[in-house]
Amino acid sequence: MLLLDVVTTSTTVAATRSRKAKVVALADLLARADTDEIEVVTSYVGGSLLQRRTGLGWRGLGSLPDPAPEPSLSVREVDAAFADLAVLSGPGSQATRAAAVASLFGRATASEQEWLRGVVTGALRQGALEALVQEAVALAAEVPLPSVRRAAMLSGSTVVAARLAFTGGEPALGLVGLEVLRPVQPMLASSAPSVVEAMSKAGKGAAVSIDTKLDGIRIQVHRCGDEVLIATRTLEDVTARLPEVVAVALALPADTFVLDGEALALDATGRPRPFQETASRTARASQDGGLHVTPYFFDLLHLDGTDLLDEPATTRLAALEALVPTEHLAPRLVTDDPADADDFVRSVLAAGHEGVVVKDQSAAYDAGRRGSSWVKVKPVHTLDLVVLAVEWGSGRREGWLSNIHLGALGPDGDLVMLGKTFKGMTDSMLTWQTERFLELETSRSSSVVHVRPEQVVEVAFDGVQRSSRYPGGVALRFARVVRYRDDKTPADADTLATVRAFLGGPDTA
Repeated sequence: MLLLDVVTTSTTVAATRSRKAKVVALADLLARADTDEIEVVTSYVGGSLLQRRTGLGWRGLGSLPDPAPEPSLSVREVDAAFADLAVLSGPGSQATRAAAVASLFGRATASEQEWLRGVVTGALRQGALEALVQEAVALAAEVPLPSVRRAAMLSGSTVVAARLAFTGGEPALGLVGLEVLRPVQPMLASSAPSVVEAMSKAGKGAAVSIDTKLDGIRIQVHRCGDEVLIATRTLEDVTARLPEVVAVALALPADTFVLDGEALALDATGRPRPFQETASRTARASQDGGLHVTPYFFDLLHLDGTDLLDEPATTRLAALEALVPTEHLAPRLVTDDPADADDFVRSVLAAGHEGVVVKDQSAAYDAGRRGSSWVKVKPVHTLDLVVLAVEWGSGRREGWLSNIHLGALGPDGDLVMLGKTFKGMTDSMLTWQTERFLELETSRSSSVVHVRPEQVVEVAFDGVQRSSRYPGGVALRFARVVRYRDDKTPADADTLATVRAFLGGPDTA
């Protein structure tokens, strides 16, 4: 298959807002791919390379050769070229990389060069969310969509699920199960403005489990004998960075298990330290400054040969409490009484935590999904948004990148601007973000620096109002920066639908 076929489909998908039309276009492309091309094509239509790192950035693609007059590049040749780039290192690698880039891009047409630049730098906008790609795989391979979704969740990869769907069909997909030491996509929570509404949404009148929402780094801890693996919510292996968590895992009385939880740094009184300190500590392999990270667990997915994913939460939690000592359990309350729930929330906030997660006690662990079984509640409304551009500051902020442009995920996977903010930024944050966003710069216009949409920021706000000024039709009221979330990717950002749900609420005007 030619790369041009992928580029043409990408253009078609980006040009339509119809979900059905997107899926049909993607499925048609996948159906035309050879068996040994499926993984590459699936990755490409999802907007990413198979290689996690290539050593290439925006600057390395600033000067390209003239485009080729006719298409000739195949997807296999492109994948092989990036695979070669990914392993380059040492003396002379910079010159070798530049020559390889010139060779690859010199064989690409103008549209192919533009697409390649976008997929390398993360700036590709084609509206093909992972969920749409999974639908397209199911349609093209003629297999049930739930089978594709479950295989992708448990393998941690839509690419793997696509290969299985096309080579072995539904039986092959069905063989994918939870495998200890292979991270699975974590279950996610939706949002509600109050604990009463969350209880109604998750429990529907029945008693719910109300977990403390810890302000740390999401971790998934696997153990098989003496081997431990710790993965983040993005499935990054951080085992070597968290020796104290490894020690806790090895001390538990079981041979194999998979735990879901949070890791956070505490001060001398046991209160959580600022999230930025936890994030900084878990980004390095050493315990700089003696900062210790403590794990707290709130779910159990596997125990000594038995998968618990499909068991109700009550079964999983009973097994969790029998395995993990109290000092490493996330504090929780089981109740159907809103008054008791409110008292618990107050105690959680008084202890310095950020809120609660209300959970349906009958629900299975729905890996990779964000539904009504888990509902988070925070006293201050916050959203995880993506920085689209930044404006140079003036006055005291002259020389710093200050005012950030905020985007939420639209229904088709595009990023929709909601407004701007420069509030809540300390001098150290301004210094950091100036350096960070200049690294992500793609272009400039007047005082605005446009950036690759890679950085997630948590923003607090007082409400949402209708606005014709921004393409989403809404704007945030009194938005201010809480923190930058390096533990999240743009795919984890809140959606425009979530933002619109705040319209007309008690905090809006």
